[in-house]
Amino acid sequence: MNDKISVLFRAIPVLMGAVSSALGGYVLAHASGPSARVAGLVLVFLAAVCLCLFATAATIIRQLIGRFTALDKVLYPVFGFAVSGVTIGYGLSLLAETPRPAPDFVAGHVVFGVGMICVCVSCVATVSTRFVKITENSARPEGSPPLSPAPFGAFTVRALPALPVLAAVITWVWAVVLLAGGGGGDRDGRFTAGHVMVGLALVCTCLIGLVAGILRQIQNTYSARERVLWPGVAAACGAVAVVWAVIVLAVHTRSAQLAAAYVLIGLGLICWSILSKVLLLALVWRRDAPLANRVPLIPVGTALLCLFLSSFLFESAGPAVIVPARVLVGLGCICFSLFSIVSILESGTGGGDGTQADDDGRADPVSGTGPV
Repeated sequence: MNDKISVLFRAIPVLMGAVSSALGGYVLAHASGPSARVAGLVLVFLAAVCLCLFATAATIIRQLIGRFTALDKVLYPVFGFAVSGVTIGYGLSLLAETPRPAPDFVAGHVVFGVGMICVCVSCVATVSTRFVKITENSARPEGSPPLSPAPFGAFTVRALPALPVLAAVITWVWAVVLLAGGGGGDRDGRFTAGHVMVGLALVCTCLIGLVAGILRQIQNTYSARERVLWPGVAAACGAVAVVWAVIVLAVHTRSAQLAAAYVLIGLGLICWSILSKVLLLALVWRRDAPLANRVPLIPVGTALLCLFLSSFLFESAGPAVIVPARVLVGLGCICFSLFSIVSILESGTGGGDGTQADDDGRADPVSGTGPV
């Protein structure tokens, strides 16, 4: 990977975050009504996910170009968790308002759920601080012992997968409470917030597999079973979101159901974008995969689907779908940011062309990787 490409891949998540937040700010400033506040706040904070993806991209790229420092090892994960904390805190502050406007009930829950996704992505950035160990381990034969000294301590090995698991569990429980009629708010607000929280929980569940897959490859404990398990989980999560949304659309009786269903479809597309990363790691681990360099096309396709669906909803000009029409733009920005990450992974893992690190841990010059 040369310097120009490395700058481009780091710029993509930042630019996508700028697009999402700019649209959100424009909606908040120039549109009126409850729907404008919900869509505007959600768009602004979807940019937080893009910023966390930037932290992940920068963490991996600076290793690949041989410029990763001890400061970088701390700076990017801390940046990601700081963004996560701000997002979660703002979501909770919206829910704690007294009196609380009706739009802030939905916006508060969704922003909180977006913060849970940010936590999971920040865990990906943290585990990626040893990313070049994947290339070293992949060059070793099956059954070879883990690297010594271990890349991560015992506590870190347990904590990194536990955080996204905890985030997913919290989001799932929150969604169930809302759908069961708890958590306050009116009926439509609970329905919309609950279904969107289900989609956010599915995204968090996908990210568990990504964190675990990267960690276990770094630890040299990645198994043949995981080649199928983690991609299968990501694919299933996306399918559940899309099928659930289609069912809601088929039986809907209220406008709130339309908004929730279309956003749920967009979150399902994000799950399939994450699938591309998990799938790539599985494909290139200790074997050649000639089609691995086609995997980055998956998030490109999901980003386009989000934008096409958004444009169709805008064209319908229905007040019931104006919120998802706007929010889908932000979800498309996240999908395209994930294209940047999966392209970086494809470059760093050799892209299925058989490029691996030398046995002494030095990277092969063809792959463009460098020592930490």
